[in-house]
Amino acid sequence: MAADALPPVEAPPVEAVVDLARRAGRVVLEIYNSFDGASLRKDDGSPVTAADHAAEALILPGLRALLPGVPVVAEEQCAAHGIPAAADRFWLVDPVDGTKEFLRRNGEFTVNIALVVNGVPVLGVVEAPAFGRRFWAAGGTAWQQQGDEAPRRIAVRPTPAEGLVVLTSRSHRDDPKLDAALQGRRVAERRILGSSLKIVLIAAGEADLYLRFGPTMEWDTAAADAVLRAAGGGIDDVSGRPLAYAKPGFLNAGFVARGAAAD
Repeated sequence: MAADALPPVEAPPVEAVVDLARRAGRVVLEIYNSFDGASLRKDDGSPVTAADHAAEALILPGLRALLPGVPVVAEEQCAAHGIPAAADRFWLVDPVDGTKEFLRRNGEFTVNIALVVNGVPVLGVVEAPAFGRRFWAAGGTAWQQQGDEAPRRIAVRPTPAEGLVVLTSRSHRDDPKLDAALQGRRVAERRILGSSLKIVLIAAGEADLYLRFGPTMEWDTAAADAVLRAAGGGIDDVSGRPLAYAKPGFLNAGFVARGAAAD
C-alpha cells in the first residue's frame, strides 16, 4: 500500500514512541554491557534474556498510557500467556529483536515497536541501541537519527549500476534458495546482518534486497516494515502482495524486503 493510501488512524505523536523505544534501548544496552551470558529457552526453543523481559516491562505500560484501550501484542507476553486474538488496531512489540545476536555480542539487535491498523503497519520505530541509531516512520515519511544528531529523512535508492547489495541472516546465508532467487540479477555484495536492521538499512538507502525463506513472527517485521513502506520500498509476501498483519498466529511465511527498484 502506498504511503499516501494508508488508512487514517488515531495515533500518538511518533516522537513519544521514539522516546519510549530509546528508553527501552538504554535498558537493553545496560544489560548487554554487563551481560554474564545467562539465557533461557522458551517453549519454541528460541533464547530469551533478562534484557527481553526488562525492555518489554518498560514498553507495555508506556504504550497503554499513549493509547488507552488499544491491545499490545508483545513477544514475551505471548510466550508466557499465549497469542491473543487479532484486533483491528493494536501494537506489535519485539523488545529485543535479534536475541541470538545479543548473545553473540555483535550489537546487531533492535527494539521494535509498531502500530498496526487494519492489517497495515502505520507507525514504526526501530531502535538499534548498540549503534546509537534509530529509525521511525509515521504519516508516510521515514526518518533516521544517529545519537543526538538532528533526524534526517530517508528513502530507498535506485539500484546502483554496480548491482544490488543483498542482505542475509547468518542462519540463512548458505540457503540454496537464495542463490536460485538471485539468478539473473546483478549482485555487487552479499552482507550478513542480524535483526530488523536488514529491513531498515534498505529504507535508508544502504542496501537493496533481503529475501527471507523461512517463517518469522509479525513482531519481527512490523516496525521495520512501516519504515520501509514510508521510505518508498516494501515487503512482499510469497504471493507478491504487501505483507499483511493480524494473520492467524501472527505468523509470517517467506517474504522479500525491497527497495524501489530491486524487485
